Amino acid sequence: MTVPIIIDFEASGFGKGSYPIEVGFSGRHGEGWCALIRPEQDWQHWDIDAAKVHHIPREILVERGKSSAYVAEQLNFFLNGYTVYTDGWGQDYVWMARLFDAAGMVPRFKLADLRGIISEQQEERWHSTKDHVLKELGIVRHRASSDARVLQLTWLRTYDAGRSALC
Repeated sequence: MTVPIIIDFEASGFGKGSYPIEVGFSGRHGEGWCALIRPEQDWQHWDIDAAKVHHIPREILVERGKSSAYVAEQLNFFLNGYTVYTDGWGQDYVWMARLFDAAGMVPRFKLADLRGIISEQQEERWHSTKDHVLKELGIVRHRASSDARVLQLTWLRTYDAGRSALC
């Protein structure tokens, strides 16, 4: 079994005009990486409801966020050649594309839908296991790297539970 690398993006909102504000991933050994992304000049969309979920004020992004080029370089460095999974493929793909377009780069990794590697047995246990992982880790904020870790642990625990049920 290969532990999947899980990536997650937080964004300025949903729909047209939204852009990535944070990206994080959980690597094969559980190591995490994340970065706030400084908005580009033409990235103006800001959804108050989305901000209430991720608790990242736009001012913090402007002040502390990394450039799109830096974030894209780092993602390519760490994820080069890997398939990386997300639970929000449609949205995360758009935000990843927006990030890499702004950086003038192309991703050197493949983004894939996490549902493609979840078995029926895992799916049956998914929500209850995820709730347990959230409680166990005591995660109270909705952020990219912690969301990625929760998904990865949920995948691992449901995978292990499905394997033991077959034995």
